[in-house]
Formats: sequence, C-alpha cells, structure tokens
Amino acid sequence: MMKDDHIVFIVDDDRRVQEALGELLEAHGMKAVVFGSAGEYVRSEKPDVPACLILDVELPDINGLELQRQIAQADHPPIVFITGHGDIPSSVRAIKRGAIDFLTKPFSDADLMTAVHAAIAEDRKKRAERAELGMLRKRYLELTPREREVLPLVVSGLLNKQAASELGISEVTLQVHRRNVMQKMAAASLADLVRIAERLEIPITHSRRAGGN
Repeated sequence: MMKDDHIVFIVDDDRRVQEALGELLEAHGMKAVVFGSAGEYVRSEKPDVPACLILDVELPDINGLELQRQIAQADHPPIVFITGHGDIPSSVRAIKRGAIDFLTKPFSDADLMTAVHAAIAEDRKKRAERAELGMLRKRYLELTPREREVLPLVVSGLLNKQAASELGISEVTLQVHRRNVMQKMAAASLADLVRIAERLEIPITHSRRAGGN
C-alpha cells in the first residue's frame, strides 16, 4: 500500500495509545490521523480515499458504539473497535452493525494490522461499487423516456412481440429501442442488462407470457 492511496483514522483519547498506533501504522507504511474525541473526528475534513476507522469504545464525549450508530446511514470507513473493557454484548452489537473486528486491549500488532487491512480492502470494494452504481445511474438518465419504458419490459423476459404490444408500437421499433438501451447502458448481453436493472432497482411489473416471438 502507498500512503497516498489510503488513510487510517484513530479515535482514542489516550495519547499513549494514539502514539503507539500511529507508530505501528507508520512502520507498516500506512498514513494515520488521530483524534481525541468523536466530535473531532466527525467535524474533520476527510480525504476521498479508502480508509479505516480505529475507534475506541470509551470516549470523552460519546460512546464509540453510539458514534457507530449515528454514522450508520452515511458513507463511513469500516470500523475496527478497540477497548480496554470489552464485553460480549458490546462486541456482538458492534459486529452486527458492520464492524470489522472488536479488539480488547492489549491486542497484538498482528491482529490489529489484519483488521486494518481487511477494513481498507472492504472500503475499496464499497467505493468501487458506489462508483459503478453512479455510472449506471448516469447512463440510465441518458435513456429517452421510451427507452426507459422498454428496459423493464426487456429484462422481465417478455418477447419482442409481447413488449411491443405492451407499448403499442411495432416489433421493429421495439427492437430499435432495445438495441439503443443495450448500447447506452453498455450491456454486453441480456443477462448483463438484467444485472444492471437489479443494481438500479428498476421495478419489474411484467412477466413473460406465452405466445409471440
């Protein structure tokens, strides 16, 4: 990993822990930024790069688990919890809400680095998925109103004649719209277009019926 292509946020009010974690990450070629409270972290400007959030459970302003709950609906880095007072209910709650790991102090350097690498890898994946979804939405917006009517009919499995009948157009015209949809959405096949429609959560209100070609 290059330092410029990721960042690790550390939220812990213990300066000794901040320094120890910072030095550990630095030794592994990773960039880290430390905060002494949840409020400092929330208010900070964050670079748009894959990240991991190392979060202490006990903080001076709010509980780390509460911070996890508050930012759950936002795009936030995967969390690695650290705590000096771990308990099973807290760890279960944290993991159920998507935390990568819940480490009780003292934890090994290896365990922490494994969790950090896993968190950054997950964030990279999520960012790639969000970027793909954004591109698909952009392509969808470039479809004409008629093409947006054709798309759900095509992915529902209707034959060309059936889809054309639904729209009150000729089969030839339907085929032209279908080809345009495939091209604009950069779909290599019908199966690919179905996957795209699922990603865009396009409602499928028709089902294939007998008859037609």
